[in-house]
Amino acid sequence: MRKAVEGQLKKDVSDFEIGDTVDVSCRIIEGEKERVQVFSGVVIARRGSGISQTFVVRRIVNNEGVERTFPVHSPKVVGIAVVRGGQVRRAKLYYLRQRVGKATRLKDLKRVEGGEQGKQAAAGETAQTPAEAAKTEA
Repeated sequence: MRKAVEGQLKKDVSDFEIGDTVDVSCRIIEGEKERVQVFSGVVIARRGSGISQTFVVRRIVNNEGVERTFPVHSPKVVGIAVVRGGQVRRAKLYYLRQRVGKATRLKDLKRVEGGEQGKQAAAGETAQTPAEAAKTEA
């Protein structure tokens, strides 16, 4: 059973968190044609594990809140792209359902990624300028 499930898990799942604004690309089949449609919104919940892991994306369309639940490992989900990170202190953001307008905005989260400076920042070290590095070597 475990081997059958492991074969269907996606290897390239995007690293997104609660509060992130994401673009979810969905494969839609209409008759004989197949197209990709993007659903943009804020991730307000994530639940489950393994093949049954899902996440909920919320956005406002025509002054009406629209929430959609996506399975992470579904073949219908082509890709998940993080547009911007959101700083939150909750695992579920259901309180956004009662908020309207600018009250639904979340603080922007600055994530450090890539390169040597990103590794140092993640480890809590400060990055050195080339001049400082030359002084310490001498």
